[in-house]
Amino acid sequence: MHIKDHTFGLFIPEKEIQEAVARLADRLNHDFRHLNPLFIGVLNGAFMFAADLLRNIHIPSELTFIKVKSYTGTQSTGTVNTLLGLDHPIQDRHLIIVEDIIDTGLTVQHLQEKLKQEKPASIHIATLLLKPEALLTPLSLTYVGFEIPNEFVVGYGLDYDGQGRNLRDIYKVSE
Repeated sequence: MHIKDHTFGLFIPEKEIQEAVARLADRLNHDFRHLNPLFIGVLNGAFMFAADLLRNIHIPSELTFIKVKSYTGTQSTGTVNTLLGLDHPIQDRHLIIVEDIIDTGLTVQHLQEKLKQEKPASIHIATLLLKPEALLTPLSLTYVGFEIPNEFVVGYGLDYDGQGRNLRDIYKVSE
């Protein structure tokens, strides 16, 4: 598959993605069964993961979104910009940040610091993809779909300069 100036090959098929989403949802359903968590989807990339995850959540819960940006092209800028904030009160709530991918960890660290100021009961992270080799900050991650190498990926909500989000599978640069 060709997107802009890069060629991508199949990396994680849709079936494997959906199996990982179901596994994560089962764990979250169990761990938060009496807590009415607030899921916070991180736009734009996590919208597909958040939708599929919430379709598998069977406990009382709510969903909201926040928009942040730290990527330009295929590289993290190292700077996190909040473009759209929360519209729900979060004090004393159990929060689950829903991320598509964690590579440097700077975006999630930034979000955790901002959210802690509002005194939630707890903050947890559910990410579909984790690049352990790329982490620049220590994170406590309990809900991870896949650990992947430090390669650029696209599809299932992940984009390359706005393109490729609509793909059902996840692809990696193959050139």
